[in-house]
Amino acid sequence: MINVIQRMIKDGHVFQDPEVINLVLEPGICSKDEEVDNNCVVRARGLPWQSSDQDIAKFFRGLNVAKGGVALCLSPMGRRNGEALVRFVNKEHRDMALKRHKHHIGPRYIEVYKSSGEEFVRVAGGASGEAHAFLSRGAQVIVRMRGLPYDCVAKQVIEFFAGGQNPCQVLDAEDGVLFVKKPDGRATGDAFVLFAKEEDAEKALSKHRDCIGVRYIELFRSTTAEVQQVLNRAIDAKPQPDIPPMLPLPPQLLPQYVITSGTRKDCVRLRGLPYEALVEHILEFMGEYAKHIVYRGVHMVYNAQGQPSGEAFIQMDSENSAFACASQRHHRYMIFGKKQRYIEVFQCSGDDMHLVLTGTPPLPAKSLLSSDEIMMQPTAYPPGPIFTPQTAMMPQGLPLLAPPPFQTLVCFPYAPLSPPMDPWHHRVHAPTSCIADVGVHATATFGLLDRPMESLLINREDMDQRQQMLTLQAANI
Repeated sequence: MINVIQRMIKDGHVFQDPEVINLVLEPGICSKDEEVDNNCVVRARGLPWQSSDQDIAKFFRGLNVAKGGVALCLSPMGRRNGEALVRFVNKEHRDMALKRHKHHIGPRYIEVYKSSGEEFVRVAGGASGEAHAFLSRGAQVIVRMRGLPYDCVAKQVIEFFAGGQNPCQVLDAEDGVLFVKKPDGRATGDAFVLFAKEEDAEKALSKHRDCIGVRYIELFRSTTAEVQQVLNRAIDAKPQPDIPPMLPLPPQLLPQYVITSGTRKDCVRLRGLPYEALVEHILEFMGEYAKHIVYRGVHMVYNAQGQPSGEAFIQMDSENSAFACASQRHHRYMIFGKKQRYIEVFQCSGDDMHLVLTGTPPLPAKSLLSSDEIMMQPTAYPPGPIFTPQTAMMPQGLPLLAPPPFQTLVCFPYAPLSPPMDPWHHRVHAPTSCIADVGVHATATFGLLDRPMESLLINREDMDQRQQMLTLQAANI
């Protein structure tokens, strides 16, 4: 293209109204009251978690992104979720940006979709005067600090960056440090710091995981939109209303392709993973053995607080694959940024994985479970209450009516199936059979903690006869 343009200029062609393309993203501030054209915004998905706004602008190089037009989206926990909203100067540039769909940043392909101006303002817009004054100081780079001591002050932050091997100066001294606080004024352990030059920012980021006191500090390149998001959440945080206690729910069962069980050692357990490691990092660590992982076979282990525990389970396609993986990848190193962690890899069975991921051992196989055993299962519930007329509701002197039509038990959370099944076992039976409850008094009630009901496996041909017998029994009571 450059050669074509140079040849056209050489031949005397004069370009009218040439369009200037920005080489770098310029900082800017978006207000909550600002109107953004719906035809100028896209959503990029699948970004590496460490991507900065400049990295995203480089992905769209050749197109003019508006000032401060990259808004990195955050999860409810305040961490980047791999998505960003990008605002362009006009619709033409937005349409060309959509053609970057499935282009790559490193090994990852990026999805690009249309978005709206309202969504961009909701993410990037801010109403805090403190944030506006902080972002208006003309900084070239913003760095986010995480993990600060709650009693940390701006002077300690300035000394943190001024010391060590790569000293750097914070823009405007203490005015260039903004602490994130909760609505009641308490510190959150986060802060944003301004730097005047790109060189200072590189020196600042080299202090990642250095300590203030006994706390190591995490450093990330940030954006004006991220500052707005974090402060908006801190200001708008509302206390959770008091919720009345609820009855404990049965444990949620995971699909069969997620949780497996059995004594076959076709799984491996990874221990010692960095807390920031994602599934793609594990796949990269597995190397050639990643092709032997079954569909959705990587399971991260989290602690009670929902934080990564540094462990993961992987389902392989065979015991041989699991053995080879554990033999070859045990005590190998995972390179993660500046970290170099050696990972322990052990071969294990599906039962071992089931116990850790669900907290309960798998049930032993049975050919057939009685209704009493089914009702004792944590996931077995009737589809609705079984209603029978009560004595007090019946007119005096009249015989009690027969019980209502039979209802088969359904195992939560599954819909009625044929053949019947529970969450752990598949039971095949004759198509002319069903499970019915007999011998139940007409005034009996149904509940998990009531006395057990008598169950019987009967044929459909005998159903009418048994119904008549029950009617006679109820009439003679």
